[in-house]
Amino acid sequence: MSEGIAISENDGVLEILIDRPEKKNALTSAMYRAITAALASASERRDIGAVLLAGRGGTFCAGNDLADFMSGPEGAEAAFDFIRAIAAFEKPIVAAVQGMAVGVGTTMLFHCDLVYAAPDAAFVMPFVNLGIVPEAASSLLAPAILGHAKAAAMLLLGEPMNAESADRAGFVTAVVPSERLLDHARAKAAVLMAKPPEALLATRRLMKGDAEQVSLRIAEEARVFRQAVQSPEAREAFAAFFEKRPPVFRRG
Repeated sequence: MSEGIAISENDGVLEILIDRPEKKNALTSAMYRAITAALASASERRDIGAVLLAGRGGTFCAGNDLADFMSGPEGAEAAFDFIRAIAAFEKPIVAAVQGMAVGVGTTMLFHCDLVYAAPDAAFVMPFVNLGIVPEAASSLLAPAILGHAKAAAMLLLGEPMNAESADRAGFVTAVVPSERLLDHARAKAAVLMAKPPEALLATRRLMKGDAEQVSLRIAEEARVFRQAVQSPEAREAFAAFFEKRPPVFRRG
């Protein structure tokens, strides 16, 4: 559907593969649009019962392609459209995560039901480091799932969480050897497909709870994000990133 995104079907499971390993699977606006369209199609089709997300190569997703993101407003809007789509998606989502999951590479996982991680998986949400704020309702969901202290280490300090810690915290379903990761995720998606579909979807809705609360937090994060990305802090952080130097932030 798009350069960098490969879509396939496997016995009722729609597989979305982030396929841009030369850029560590960083997402462009076109890639966001392709995933959003795939989710919309899967939502409408009765023969699709679940979605599987994975990345090709040694990295699950390095987050936004910052050059693409900074080239115009379309990058941010495509990202927000994707976030709203995955948060509102009503069928089970399984994720297979290897290597780095940065920014949206981590926050999208809060909306997945089964997350299987390779031992080398590392989850990072470095939004504050870039002078911006979290998205995908992660400011709500990270403290709820991880506890405030662990969420603060990730969201305020930008510290990574490794696969073992994520497993202990309940963020991932299980840690699986890298060579078996994708097959394991596919097998679990196949188990979902064998369940009574209406009972499965109803149970998922009950587990997800108040969807409006998540939707409102996504909107609030987007409002603050749009302000923050125009700030002197964000401009300095992005400039330092592209210039490969430490940022200098001034107080007062």
